[in-house]
Amino acid sequence: MSPHQSYLVFIRKLKTENGKIMSTYMQLKVTVSPYYQNDFRDAFPNLAQQLGYLKPDLVGRNPSLYELAGQWDKLLYTFDGTPLREVLLRRRDKIQKLHKSIEQEIADWRLAQADKQLYALEDIFGDIEAELG
Repeated sequence: MSPHQSYLVFIRKLKTENGKIMSTYMQLKVTVSPYYQNDFRDAFPNLAQQLGYLKPDLVGRNPSLYELAGQWDKLLYTFDGTPLREVLLRRRDKIQKLHKSIEQEIADWRLAQADKQLYALEDIFGDIEAELG
């Protein structure tokens, strides 16, 4: 999956479950991409600093919060033995459940619902930032 967690829906000339005929040569793309005033470092300076110790390339890519949520277990592994890991671990179940739910909402084209859940994800990252501060 791309860094911006793109979800491609390939549309073929097939009957779908609801009986609609779809295009053979086109696709629709829904992407969750970062939208910070400046960049990730400015929006989440404490988290960016902690992540930057062992994953400077990740911070440098200006990741979306959704992208970070999709890498939660990798982050836990990478930061094993650090105080950051403990902060991330306390939110593991909630983050992963929310990420999976957002992914499903996007797949089912319930984009307004996915957007609401992205706000909830932002709130969790706000809590992480505050705890690290």
